[in-house]
Amino acid sequence: MLWFIPGLIALVLGAELLVRGASRLALSFGISPLVVGLTVVAFGTSSPELAVSVQSAWSGRVDIALGNVVGSNIFNILFILGMSALITPLVVHRQLVRQEVPLLVGVSLLLWALASDGGVGRWDGLLFVALLVGYTILVISQSRRDTAADRETNGEVLPQDGTAWDCHWGVQLLLVAAGLALLILGSNWLVGAAVTLARQLGMSELVVGLTIVAIGTSLPEVATSVMAAVRGERDIAVGNVIGSCIFNILAVLGISASIAPGELLVPSSMPAFDMPVMVAVTVACLPIFFTGHLIARWEGGLFLAYYMAYTAYLILDAAGHDAQAGFSTLMSVFVLPLTAVTLIVLAWRHWKRLRSGHRS
Repeated sequence: MLWFIPGLIALVLGAELLVRGASRLALSFGISPLVVGLTVVAFGTSSPELAVSVQSAWSGRVDIALGNVVGSNIFNILFILGMSALITPLVVHRQLVRQEVPLLVGVSLLLWALASDGGVGRWDGLLFVALLVGYTILVISQSRRDTAADRETNGEVLPQDGTAWDCHWGVQLLLVAAGLALLILGSNWLVGAAVTLARQLGMSELVVGLTIVAIGTSLPEVATSVMAAVRGERDIAVGNVIGSCIFNILAVLGISASIAPGELLVPSSMPAFDMPVMVAVTVACLPIFFTGHLIARWEGGLFLAYYMAYTAYLILDAAGHDAQAGFSTLMSVFVLPLTAVTLIVLAWRHWKRLRSGHRS
Protein backbone atom coordinates (compact mmCIF):
# COMPACT_ATOMS: atom_id res chain seq x y z
CA MET A 1 0.00 0.00 0.00
CA LEU A 2 2.96 2.32 0.64
CA TRP A 3 3.82 2.16 -3.06
CA PHE A 4 0.44 3.48 -4.26
CA ILE A 5 1.26 7.20 -3.98
CA PRO A 6 4.80 6.83 -5.41
CA GLY A 7 3.25 4.83 -8.24
CA LEU A 8 0.77 7.63 -9.01
CA ILE A 9 3.53 10.25 -8.92
CA ALA A 10 5.68 8.18 -11.26
CA LEU A 11 2.77 7.73 -13.68
CA VAL A 12 1.89 11.43 -13.80
CA LEU A 13 5.53 12.51 -14.12
CA GLY A 14 6.19 9.85 -16.73
CA ALA A 15 3.19 10.97 -18.78
CA GLU A 16 4.35 14.60 -18.60
CA LEU A 17 7.87 13.72 -19.79
CA LEU A 18 6.53 11.48 -22.54
CA VAL A 19 4.11 14.11 -23.85
CA ARG A 20 6.72 16.86 -23.80
CA GLY A 21 9.44 14.77 -25.40
CA ALA A 22 7.24 13.14 -28.03
CA SER A 23 5.48 16.35 -29.05
CA ARG A 24 8.77 18.26 -29.35
CA LEU A 25 10.33 15.36 -31.27
CA ALA A 26 7.39 15.27 -33.67
CA LEU A 27 7.68 18.99 -34.30
CA SER A 28 11.41 18.58 -34.90
CA PHE A 29 10.61 16.14 -37.71
CA GLY A 30 8.19 18.59 -39.31
CA ILE A 31 4.88 17.11 -38.16
CA SER A 32 2.25 19.84 -37.86
CA PRO A 33 1.20 21.07 -34.40
CA LEU A 34 -2.42 20.09 -35.18
CA VAL A 35 -1.53 16.45 -35.81
CA VAL A 36 0.70 16.37 -32.72
CA GLY A 37 -2.12 17.77 -30.58
CA LEU A 38 -4.69 15.28 -31.86
CA THR A 39 -2.40 12.26 -31.56
CA VAL A 40 0.70 12.55 -29.38
CA VAL A 41 -0.73 14.83 -26.68
CA ALA A 42 -4.18 13.21 -26.53
CA PHE A 43 -2.70 9.73 -26.45
CA GLY A 44 0.05 10.77 -24.07
CA THR A 45 -2.38 11.85 -21.35
CA SER A 46 -3.83 8.31 -21.47
CA SER A 47 -0.42 6.62 -21.22
CA PRO A 48 -0.88 5.86 -17.48
CA GLU A 49 -4.02 3.89 -18.32
CA LEU A 50 -2.09 2.06 -21.04
CA ALA A 51 0.82 1.23 -18.73
CA VAL A 52 -1.39 -0.01 -15.89
CA SER A 53 -3.79 -2.05 -18.05
CA VAL A 54 -1.03 -3.69 -20.10
CA GLN A 55 0.91 -4.54 -16.94
CA SER A 56 -2.24 -5.88 -15.28
CA ALA A 57 -3.28 -7.96 -18.29
CA TRP A 58 0.21 -9.41 -18.70
CA SER A 59 0.42 -10.37 -15.03
CA GLY A 60 -3.06 -11.92 -14.99
CA ARG A 61 -4.81 -9.08 -13.11
CA VAL A 62 -7.58 -8.94 -15.69
CA ASP A 63 -10.14 -7.26 -13.43
CA ILE A 64 -7.84 -4.28 -12.85
CA ALA A 65 -7.04 -4.04 -16.59
CA LEU A 66 -10.72 -3.99 -17.59
CA GLY A 67 -11.90 -1.92 -14.63
CA ASN A 68 -9.25 0.70 -15.34
CA VAL A 69 -10.51 1.26 -18.91
CA VAL A 70 -14.23 1.30 -18.14
CA GLY A 71 -13.80 3.24 -14.89
CA SER A 72 -11.54 5.83 -16.53
CA ASN A 73 -14.09 6.54 -19.27
CA ILE A 74 -16.89 6.96 -16.74
CA PHE A 75 -14.67 9.19 -14.59
CA ASN A 76 -13.51 11.26 -17.59
CA ILE A 77 -17.02 12.10 -18.76
CA LEU A 78 -18.89 12.47 -15.49
CA PHE A 79 -16.24 13.86 -13.15
CA ILE A 80 -13.76 15.73 -15.37
CA LEU A 81 -16.34 17.28 -17.69
CA GLY A 82 -18.59 17.98 -14.72
CA MET A 83 -15.84 19.67 -12.73
CA SER A 84 -14.64 21.67 -15.75
CA ALA A 85 -18.18 22.85 -16.57
CA LEU A 86 -18.68 24.00 -12.98
CA ILE A 87 -15.61 26.22 -13.38
CA THR A 88 -16.92 27.70 -16.62
CA PRO A 89 -19.57 26.67 -19.18
CA LEU A 90 -17.80 24.58 -21.82
CA VAL A 91 -18.06 25.27 -25.53
CA VAL A 92 -18.27 22.08 -27.57
CA HIS A 93 -16.58 22.10 -30.97
CA ARG A 94 -18.91 21.06 -33.78
CA GLN A 95 -16.48 18.38 -34.97
CA LEU A 96 -16.83 16.60 -31.63
CA VAL A 97 -20.62 16.42 -32.08
CA ARG A 98 -20.37 15.28 -35.68
CA GLN A 99 -17.48 12.86 -35.43
CA GLU A 100 -15.73 12.09 -32.14
CA VAL A 101 -18.75 11.58 -29.86
CA PRO A 102 -20.59 9.29 -32.33
CA LEU A 103 -17.32 7.37 -32.74
CA LEU A 104 -16.99 7.05 -28.96
CA VAL A 105 -20.58 5.83 -28.71
CA GLY A 106 -19.88 3.29 -31.45
CA VAL A 107 -16.70 1.83 -29.94
CA SER A 108 -18.32 1.76 -26.47
CA LEU A 109 -21.22 -0.26 -27.87
CA LEU A 110 -18.74 -2.52 -29.69
CA LEU A 111 -16.83 -3.18 -26.46
CA TRP A 112 -20.08 -3.98 -24.64
CA ALA A 113 -21.12 -6.39 -27.42
CA LEU A 114 -17.74 -8.15 -27.57
CA ALA A 115 -17.59 -8.50 -23.77
CA SER A 116 -21.12 -9.92 -23.52
CA ASP A 117 -19.85 -13.45 -24.25
CA GLY A 118 -17.64 -13.31 -21.16
CA GLY A 119 -14.28 -12.44 -22.67
CA VAL A 120 -12.24 -10.07 -24.82
CA GLY A 121 -9.83 -12.11 -26.92
CA ARG A 122 -6.73 -11.38 -28.97
CA TRP A 123 -8.71 -10.90 -32.21
CA ASP A 124 -11.00 -8.45 -30.43
CA GLY A 125 -7.94 -6.52 -29.29
CA LEU A 126 -6.46 -6.49 -32.80
CA LEU A 127 -9.79 -5.15 -34.11
CA PHE A 128 -9.60 -2.25 -31.65
CA VAL A 129 -5.98 -1.54 -32.63
CA ALA A 130 -6.95 -1.57 -36.33
CA LEU A 131 -9.75 0.92 -35.59
CA LEU A 132 -7.22 3.10 -33.75
CA VAL A 133 -4.93 3.10 -36.79
CA GLY A 134 -7.87 3.99 -39.03
CA TYR A 135 -8.95 6.81 -36.70
CA THR A 136 -5.40 8.21 -36.59
CA ILE A 137 -5.16 8.14 -40.39
CA LEU A 138 -8.52 9.92 -40.57
CA VAL A 139 -7.34 12.65 -38.19
CA ILE A 140 -4.11 13.14 -40.15
CA SER A 141 -5.92 13.31 -43.50
CA GLN A 142 -8.38 15.85 -42.09
CA SER A 143 -5.55 17.98 -40.74
CA ARG A 144 -4.01 18.20 -44.20
CA ARG A 145 -7.14 19.96 -45.38
CA ASP A 146 -6.98 22.54 -42.60
CA THR A 147 -5.62 25.99 -43.26
CA ALA A 148 -2.24 27.11 -41.99
CA ALA A 149 -3.97 29.53 -39.62
CA ASP A 150 -5.95 26.68 -38.05
CA ARG A 151 -2.78 24.71 -37.49
CA GLU A 152 -1.02 27.62 -35.81
CA THR A 153 -3.95 28.24 -33.43
CA ASN A 154 -4.35 24.62 -32.30
CA GLY A 155 -3.64 25.59 -28.67
CA GLU A 156 -2.64 22.09 -27.58
CA VAL A 157 0.98 22.17 -28.76
CA LEU A 158 2.97 25.32 -29.42
CA PRO A 159 5.38 25.75 -32.33
CA GLN A 160 8.96 24.64 -31.71
CA ASP A 161 11.03 27.21 -29.84
CA GLY A 162 14.62 27.11 -31.00
CA THR A 163 15.87 28.57 -27.72
CA ALA A 164 14.09 26.05 -25.47
CA TRP A 165 16.23 23.64 -23.43
CA ASP A 166 14.49 20.66 -25.03
CA CYS A 167 14.80 21.80 -28.67
CA HIS A 168 17.56 19.26 -29.46
CA TRP A 169 16.40 15.84 -30.66
CA GLY A 170 18.82 14.09 -28.28
CA VAL A 171 17.17 15.71 -25.26
CA GLN A 172 13.75 14.85 -26.68
CA LEU A 173 14.69 11.16 -27.02
CA LEU A 174 15.92 11.17 -23.41
CA LEU A 175 12.60 12.67 -22.27
CA VAL A 176 10.66 9.96 -24.14
CA ALA A 177 12.86 7.21 -22.68
CA ALA A 178 12.62 8.62 -19.15
CA GLY A 179 8.84 8.99 -19.48
CA LEU A 180 8.43 5.38 -20.63
CA ALA A 181 10.66 4.12 -17.81
CA LEU A 182 8.66 6.02 -15.19
CA LEU A 183 5.38 4.73 -16.67
CA ILE A 184 6.57 1.13 -16.46
CA LEU A 185 7.92 1.58 -12.94
CA GLY A 186 4.85 3.47 -11.74
CA SER A 187 2.44 0.93 -13.22
CA ASN A 188 4.22 -1.90 -11.42
CA TRP A 189 4.00 -0.05 -8.10
CA LEU A 190 0.39 1.01 -8.62
CA VAL A 191 -0.92 -2.41 -9.65
CA GLY A 192 0.84 -4.13 -6.75
CA ALA A 193 -0.46 -1.57 -4.28
CA ALA A 194 -4.00 -1.79 -5.71
CA VAL A 195 -4.07 -5.57 -5.26
CA THR A 196 -2.87 -5.19 -1.67
CA LEU A 197 -5.46 -2.47 -1.01
CA ALA A 198 -8.26 -4.62 -2.40
CA ARG A 199 -7.34 -7.47 -0.08
CA GLN A 200 -7.04 -5.20 2.97
CA LEU A 201 -10.43 -3.54 2.36
CA GLY A 202 -12.15 -6.76 1.39
CA MET A 203 -13.02 -5.26 -2.00
CA SER A 204 -12.69 -7.00 -5.34
CA GLU A 205 -9.89 -6.04 -7.72
CA LEU A 206 -12.60 -5.01 -10.20
CA VAL A 207 -14.04 -2.38 -7.83
CA VAL A 208 -10.56 -1.04 -7.04
CA GLY A 209 -9.83 -0.87 -10.77
CA LEU A 210 -13.11 0.93 -11.47
CA THR A 211 -12.53 3.54 -8.78
CA ILE A 212 -9.10 4.10 -7.19
CA VAL A 213 -6.93 2.95 -10.11
CA ALA A 214 -9.16 4.61 -12.71
CA ILE A 215 -9.10 7.93 -10.87
CA GLY A 216 -5.35 7.74 -10.32
CA THR A 217 -4.48 7.03 -13.94
CA SER A 218 -6.84 9.81 -15.10
CA LEU A 219 -4.94 12.54 -13.22
CA PRO A 220 -3.25 13.86 -16.42
CA GLU A 221 -6.70 14.34 -17.99
CA VAL A 222 -7.92 16.06 -14.81
CA ALA A 223 -5.01 18.48 -14.85
CA THR A 224 -5.31 19.18 -18.59
CA SER A 225 -9.06 19.77 -18.70
CA VAL A 226 -9.37 21.73 -15.45
CA MET A 227 -6.45 24.03 -16.33
CA ALA A 228 -7.85 24.49 -19.83
CA ALA A 229 -11.21 25.49 -18.33
CA VAL A 230 -9.53 27.92 -15.91
CA ARG A 231 -7.57 29.51 -18.78
CA GLY A 232 -10.69 29.81 -20.95
CA GLU A 233 -9.53 27.19 -23.49
CA ARG A 234 -12.88 25.45 -23.20
CA ASP A 235 -12.78 23.46 -26.43
CA ILE A 236 -9.53 21.84 -25.28
CA ALA A 237 -11.14 20.83 -21.99
CA VAL A 238 -13.84 18.89 -23.83
CA GLY A 239 -11.68 17.54 -26.66
CA ASN A 240 -9.10 16.13 -24.26
CA VAL A 241 -11.75 14.08 -22.45
CA ILE A 242 -13.43 12.66 -25.55
CA GLY A 243 -10.10 11.90 -27.26
CA SER A 244 -8.78 10.13 -24.17
CA CYS A 245 -11.94 8.00 -23.89
CA ILE A 246 -11.55 6.87 -27.51
CA PHE A 247 -7.90 6.04 -26.88
CA ASN A 248 -8.73 4.10 -23.70
CA ILE A 249 -10.95 1.64 -25.58
CA LEU A 250 -9.10 1.37 -28.88
CA ALA A 251 -5.49 1.48 -27.66
CA VAL A 252 -5.43 0.66 -23.95
CA LEU A 253 -7.86 -2.24 -24.09
CA GLY A 254 -6.88 -3.19 -27.64
CA ILE A 255 -3.17 -3.52 -26.85
CA SER A 256 -3.87 -5.20 -23.50
CA ALA A 257 -6.07 -7.85 -25.13
CA SER A 258 -3.62 -8.31 -28.02
CA ILE A 259 -0.57 -9.09 -25.88
CA ALA A 260 -2.22 -10.83 -22.91
CA PRO A 261 -1.21 -14.49 -22.44
CA GLY A 262 -4.86 -15.51 -22.76
CA GLU A 263 -8.34 -14.13 -23.23
CA LEU A 264 -9.34 -11.30 -20.89
CA LEU A 265 -12.18 -12.88 -18.93
CA VAL A 266 -14.89 -10.29 -18.22
CA PRO A 267 -16.64 -10.44 -14.81
CA SER A 268 -20.39 -10.90 -15.22
CA SER A 269 -21.09 -7.60 -13.43
CA MET A 270 -19.34 -5.54 -16.12
CA PRO A 271 -21.63 -6.30 -19.12
CA ALA A 272 -24.60 -6.23 -16.75
CA PHE A 273 -23.88 -2.89 -15.05
CA ASP A 274 -20.58 -1.05 -15.55
CA MET A 275 -20.45 -1.18 -19.37
CA PRO A 276 -24.11 -0.08 -19.72
CA VAL A 277 -23.26 2.85 -17.43
CA MET A 278 -20.26 3.72 -19.63
CA VAL A 279 -22.44 3.57 -22.78
CA ALA A 280 -25.23 5.56 -21.11
CA VAL A 281 -23.02 8.47 -20.02
CA THR A 282 -21.44 8.53 -23.48
CA VAL A 283 -24.86 8.65 -25.19
CA ALA A 284 -25.95 11.34 -22.72
CA CYS A 285 -23.23 13.58 -24.17
CA LEU A 286 -25.05 13.83 -27.50
CA PRO A 287 -28.16 15.79 -26.42
CA ILE A 288 -26.13 17.88 -23.97
CA PHE A 289 -23.44 18.63 -26.55
CA PHE A 290 -25.62 19.54 -29.52
CA THR A 291 -28.15 21.72 -27.64
CA GLY A 292 -26.39 25.00 -28.23
CA HIS A 293 -22.96 23.30 -28.34
CA LEU A 294 -22.46 24.25 -24.71
CA ILE A 295 -22.17 22.33 -21.44
CA ALA A 296 -23.86 24.57 -18.88
CA ARG A 297 -22.93 24.67 -15.21
CA TRP A 298 -26.09 22.82 -14.16
CA GLU A 299 -25.28 20.06 -16.65
CA GLY A 300 -21.77 19.83 -15.24
CA GLY A 301 -23.24 19.59 -11.76
CA LEU A 302 -25.54 16.81 -12.96
CA PHE A 303 -22.58 14.86 -14.36
CA LEU A 304 -20.64 15.32 -11.14
CA ALA A 305 -23.60 14.18 -9.00
CA TYR A 306 -24.00 11.07 -11.13
CA TYR A 307 -20.36 10.14 -10.66
CA MET A 308 -20.75 10.45 -6.89
CA ALA A 309 -23.87 8.26 -7.08
CA TYR A 310 -22.08 5.66 -9.22
CA THR A 311 -19.14 5.52 -6.81
CA ALA A 312 -21.48 5.27 -3.83
CA TYR A 313 -23.27 2.35 -5.48
CA LEU A 314 -19.99 0.49 -6.07
CA ILE A 315 -18.89 0.99 -2.45
CA LEU A 316 -22.26 -0.05 -1.01
CA ASP A 317 -22.39 -3.08 -3.29
CA ALA A 318 -18.83 -4.13 -2.44
CA ALA A 319 -19.53 -3.79 1.27
CA GLY A 320 -22.85 -5.65 1.02
CA HIS A 321 -24.53 -2.76 2.85
CA ASP A 322 -28.27 -2.96 3.54
CA ALA A 323 -28.80 0.45 1.94
CA GLN A 324 -27.59 -0.80 -1.44
CA ALA A 325 -30.95 -2.20 -2.52
CA GLY A 326 -32.88 0.97 -1.68
CA PHE A 327 -30.24 3.16 -3.28
CA SER A 328 -30.34 1.08 -6.46
CA THR A 329 -34.15 1.26 -6.61
CA LEU A 330 -34.11 5.05 -6.13
CA MET A 331 -31.61 5.50 -8.97
CA SER A 332 -33.28 3.13 -11.44
CA VAL A 333 -36.93 4.06 -10.76
CA PHE A 334 -36.71 7.83 -10.19
CA VAL A 335 -33.37 9.56 -10.88
CA LEU A 336 -32.32 7.90 -14.14
CA PRO A 337 -35.74 8.09 -15.86
CA LEU A 338 -36.10 11.74 -14.80
CA THR A 339 -32.70 12.54 -16.30
CA ALA A 340 -33.55 10.68 -19.52
CA VAL A 341 -36.78 12.66 -19.88
CA THR A 342 -34.88 15.93 -19.25
CA LEU A 343 -32.33 15.12 -21.96
CA ILE A 344 -35.06 14.14 -24.43
CA VAL A 345 -36.94 17.38 -23.77
CA LEU A 346 -33.74 19.40 -24.28
CA ALA A 347 -33.08 17.63 -27.57
CA TRP A 348 -36.68 18.08 -28.73
CA ARG A 349 -36.70 21.81 -27.93
CA HIS A 350 -33.42 22.31 -29.77
CA TRP A 351 -34.77 20.40 -32.78
CA LYS A 352 -37.89 22.59 -32.80
CA ARG A 353 -35.77 25.75 -32.68
CA LEU A 354 -33.73 24.50 -35.62
CA ARG A 355 -36.88 23.73 -37.65
CA SER A 356 -38.44 27.11 -36.90
CA GLY A 357 -35.16 28.80 -37.85
CA HIS A 358 -35.04 27.00 -41.21
CA ARG A 359 -38.66 27.95 -41.97
CA SER A 360 -38.07 31.61 -41.22
